[in-house]
Amino acid sequence: MSNIVDPLVRQIATRVRTERERRRWTLARLADASGVSQAMISRIERGESSPTAVVLGKLSAAFQLSVASLLALAEAEADTEAVREDVGEGTGTGVRRGADVPEWRDPGTGYRRRQITGPHFPAEVAEIRLPAGAHVPYPAAAFAFVRQIVWVLDGHLTFHDGDTVHELDAGDTIELGEPSERAFANTTDTECRYAVVLARDTRP
Repeated sequence: MSNIVDPLVRQIATRVRTERERRRWTLARLADASGVSQAMISRIERGESSPTAVVLGKLSAAFQLSVASLLALAEAEADTEAVREDVGEGTGTGVRRGADVPEWRDPGTGYRRRQITGPHFPAEVAEIRLPAGAHVPYPAAAFAFVRQIVWVLDGHLTFHDGDTVHELDAGDTIELGEPSERAFANTTDTECRYAVVLARDTRP
């Protein structure tokens, strides 16, 4: 697994630094906007620390990006060599082999995320595996500027949407509305697998 995850850690480091510098923010400015310490951000940008899903949620909220978008941007860079162009008669088809697609693992919860769509597809689709007992909260700003559907594929997902709690089983979907604090929780003793389908409303 390390040969898949390590490049992603490096690309996440690059992406966080790129997003900060694109806004001409100092480490102190990002720390203030996100609530993540300067020391932690510095370690992440140097690739010395793999951020948890909660930390990524805070950073993406500060950038006005979804966590899915922040990770997708990093995965697109790490995944470039894994995408093969099958060109024939003027038509290009991007083939992404399952075994070659980068997988990101949250060091805090064991949450695993795999990007299904490539970097040029107009929507973002990701497969998530949430371990038994895991609870991953995100701030409201992490859901700004996006339309998002969560589709439970296997297991049971307890989804907190602000003050409302939804109990979702395999086959259930939920289309998210206006941004609010949200959390993905697995209160069972077996893994939950779900897909996130995301489209951007307005680029900040």
